[in-house]
Amino acid sequence: MNFRFQNLLGAPYRGGNAVVSENSTLLSAIGNRIAATDLVKSQTITLTLEASTNLSRLDASPDGHFLIAVDDAGRMYYVNLRRRVLLHGMTLKGPASALRFSPDGALFAVAIGRRVQVWRSPGFRKEFFPFERVHELRPCAADVTVINWSPDSAYLLVGSKDLTVRLYCLKSYGGSKKPYLFLGHRESIVGAFFAMKKNDNAYRVYTISKDGAVFTWKLDESQHLDDSKRMDLDPPSPGTPEQRSPGENNNESMEEFEENGRKRRLGDGESEIPLNRAKWELVKKDFFMQTPAKLTACDYHRELDMVVVGFSNGIFGLYQMPDFVCIHLLSISREKITTAVFNQLGNWLVFGCAKLGQLLVWEWRSETYILKQQGHYFDVNCIAYSPDSQMLATGADDNKVKVWTVSSGFCFVTFSEHTNAVTAVHFMPNSHSLLSASLDGTVRAWDLFRYRNFRTFTTPSPRQFVSLASDVSGEVICAGTLDSFEIFVWSMKTGRLLDVLSGHEGPVHGLMFSPTNAVLASSSWDKTVRLWDVFDGKGAVETFRHLHDVLTVAYRPDGKQIACSTLDGQIHFWDPMDGILMYTIEGRRDIAGGRLMTDRRSAANSSSGKYFTTLCYSADGSYILAGGNSKYVCMYDISEQVLIRRFQITRNLSLDGVLDFLNSKRMTDAGPVDLINDENDDINEGVDRQTRVKLGGDLPGSLPNRGRLTVRTKCLKIAPTGRSWAAATTEGVILYSVDDSFVFDPTDLDIDVTPEAVNEALMAENPQRALLLSLRLNEDSLIKECIFSVNPLDIKAVSLSIPFKHMQRLIEALADLLESCPHLEFILQWCQDLCEAHGHSIQQNSRSLLPSLRSMQKAITKIHEDLSDICSSNEYMLQYLCSTSEKTQ
Repeated sequence: MNFRFQNLLGAPYRGGNAVVSENSTLLSAIGNRIAATDLVKSQTITLTLEASTNLSRLDASPDGHFLIAVDDAGRMYYVNLRRRVLLHGMTLKGPASALRFSPDGALFAVAIGRRVQVWRSPGFRKEFFPFERVHELRPCAADVTVINWSPDSAYLLVGSKDLTVRLYCLKSYGGSKKPYLFLGHRESIVGAFFAMKKNDNAYRVYTISKDGAVFTWKLDESQHLDDSKRMDLDPPSPGTPEQRSPGENNNESMEEFEENGRKRRLGDGESEIPLNRAKWELVKKDFFMQTPAKLTACDYHRELDMVVVGFSNGIFGLYQMPDFVCIHLLSISREKITTAVFNQLGNWLVFGCAKLGQLLVWEWRSETYILKQQGHYFDVNCIAYSPDSQMLATGADDNKVKVWTVSSGFCFVTFSEHTNAVTAVHFMPNSHSLLSASLDGTVRAWDLFRYRNFRTFTTPSPRQFVSLASDVSGEVICAGTLDSFEIFVWSMKTGRLLDVLSGHEGPVHGLMFSPTNAVLASSSWDKTVRLWDVFDGKGAVETFRHLHDVLTVAYRPDGKQIACSTLDGQIHFWDPMDGILMYTIEGRRDIAGGRLMTDRRSAANSSSGKYFTTLCYSADGSYILAGGNSKYVCMYDISEQVLIRRFQITRNLSLDGVLDFLNSKRMTDAGPVDLINDENDDINEGVDRQTRVKLGGDLPGSLPNRGRLTVRTKCLKIAPTGRSWAAATTEGVILYSVDDSFVFDPTDLDIDVTPEAVNEALMAENPQRALLLSLRLNEDSLIKECIFSVNPLDIKAVSLSIPFKHMQRLIEALADLLESCPHLEFILQWCQDLCEAHGHSIQQNSRSLLPSLRSMQKAITKIHEDLSDICSSNEYMLQYLCSTSEKTQ
């Protein structure tokens, strides 16, 4: 099956800046990928674009068509947001510290170290080299931290770590390239903004520094007029507006004369005096007073004249300028706010905390949350699909259990009662409850309706649980331990401990019940796989011995085969009925990943990580997925024992173990250059996730894991429908699916979607196009007219062409027609063909389609009852007439 990348769950935000595009789409960086969250539809997707390293800067064009992203290695990516494809790419001379589109979308500026470069935006043109550098501004004395454009795209504000803000002019004014310097700040600049409005006479600039100081600068008109006489510009000719006095040859008042003069000086004319050669006056100093916290993020909305700021202690503030009136001052966390931005209208505030993986969208007028998402703080250890494949549960080292909606990519509930790392999660057969096992010695049952912990399973003495399973009926719960090598059995109904299964001599890392009976399979580091009859309590029924430690075990969906992986990189397949070894797959070469930076040997000669730690059968049992401490996930055909496909879960060079060959030039006497932190990065401090403390594996600070995360796959699960699978990796939970995550709708092109266009399509005998246009218009009468225009023989073909985003509206229209339309067979044929064409998608998104599906079910049920009553009455009438005729004869 052709599986494709679908989404990335686990953390909606990992660092850098967040951007809100014109169509209310929130864009944020997740490692080397980009997440796009539709704030209107409450749905998030991850673009298929994968950068070479972690993305650091993002910005969207003013019209929302394009996105520019720059990673830590200085590689720039130009993306078409509507088609979600990469258009162009280029490598800069270094990592970018700031990035900004011009308001007209024709240019974009990027800061590289101490320099700022201005480039022409490529657009949709087909060119050999689409990027053209227009300007390279004079370098600052230290690294640039912020860039901002003037509303007319003619000037650029550049703030840097040298405590200054520079005002550059991008137009030619007789060689006036020297910037104007705004001085006075005592720490590095975090924000610099133009406060110009079209109908405002005041021209201001706000500069904000890391110590919480905001300076308001105003253009000195008198000094500006005096300086204009001394500039090396051509003197104005007689009769030009600059030499006229107020009221001369016209009826201008003094106010109109000054306003027109200001427009002439700051407009688009060639003879205007540039702002960088004018005099700016510091009129006001304000302070946010959050000492000792530092200001880490800020944004300005020009129309509302408001500033939003975020601090290192998790507090954010909203201020009305220029009076510096505090509207809101609230706390959202205890960690540093790394991004704070306005949306285009200014009614929503977006905050991001990279250390927590937290992303918030807040409506400041009503003081309500539009979006509130937070990922796992540490690595995800385990995942589980619900029986209907619509939910996904995750457990991590941060002691939390989260449940996600697969279709929307949102987490809708978080359970935090565990006091240690969560090692296993398991859905009950009814999908109404969830089980989780933890190193804190408890197994907890969660109610997914009331969102509470309704039962806790414990042991007489403290134990650490690392595996979990339940039987098909959900009556018995089993958990394997890390320290005592035992398996504990509880009753789900009463919560009582029923039995303790002993016999293993090592940690029990694998547990699974047979899908067809009550036989429990367990795997342990004592080189055995044991089968247990839990209900009879006879102990181990069968023992399968191996030459190496057994790491995990899995049952085939029909219960007729068991797969287990061993420390030597082999996968063994056993017949549980006869107890014989059926197949063996040698996977050491397949799972072999890249070379770690601290490895003394090459990747080919290294023996570390060449084994599988997680296995999962497909829904039909024909193939198996296997993953481990590597960048690969292997798919094997079981009957042929061959490798079908090898998925590379990431190409992020920011992770260790991705490269097969290391560059010897980056090796020094002190170790690899990439592991030496020789600069004080005050922008990303505290974001590093390597400082965590884990139980088991490489400890932070030890040589194998110092300074960089290692790529690995901790858990694999295939959805019960068999059409998607998930992998818990270092970067999060990666979803792969055979369904297309993006369906192109031809009516999304630049055409006039009007009722006249629908009628033209109907007259041209193109009912498919007419139906698509009517669904976009959402006109009920047009939709029904287009439904009746389809030939009954073409209903199946037209149904296949309907994008899923219009499915709900079409089902609602068919349900309405079933209640009022006399053409019963025709509408039922529509319903049948539509369900056959989109049955899987309807099942995957049944929660969102539930109201319309219930309306259709109600209409069909009512029709069935009416027809049954008519048939029953006619049947009895016919019987009566027949009996009467017999008596007459």
